[in-house]
This record gives sequence, structure tokens and C-alpha cells, in this order.
Amino acid sequence: MQPGPLPPGWSRPLPERLPRPTCWPAALALGAAMALLGPVTLMAVTIVGVCVAAVALAGWIGEIVRD
Repeated sequence: MQPGPLPPGWSRPLPERLPRPTCWPAALALGAAMALLGPVTLMAVTIVGVCVAAVALAGWIGEIVRD
């Protein structure tokens, strides 16, 4: 079905382009959870959590820049 003519001054919207799925947000959430859980359990868990969160944040930002 063809859309009809548009009123004067209107234009057709451009099609939306969704970003592709990625695992970085989930990895960042895991790192943040580990970093916050660390003081309750072991300080090593905090260190690992901060490292995971940093790598995930760098990966996510890198993917945004490449896109």
C-alpha cells in the first residue's frame, strides 16, 4: 500500500536504525555488582569487580565510537 501525498511543509521520517545487541552492559552490571559485593565478602572481589567494570566500560565506549 502506497502512502498518500503529504501536506505542504511535511516530510517523510527517516527509517530508525537500532544499535546492534552487545554484551557490554551486562558485563558492566556484573562488574559493578561484584565491586559493591566485595566489601561484604573479600576485598579481592572488589578488585576483580572494578577490573571487569573498567574493561566493560572501555569495550562499550569503543563500540560506540566505532559505530
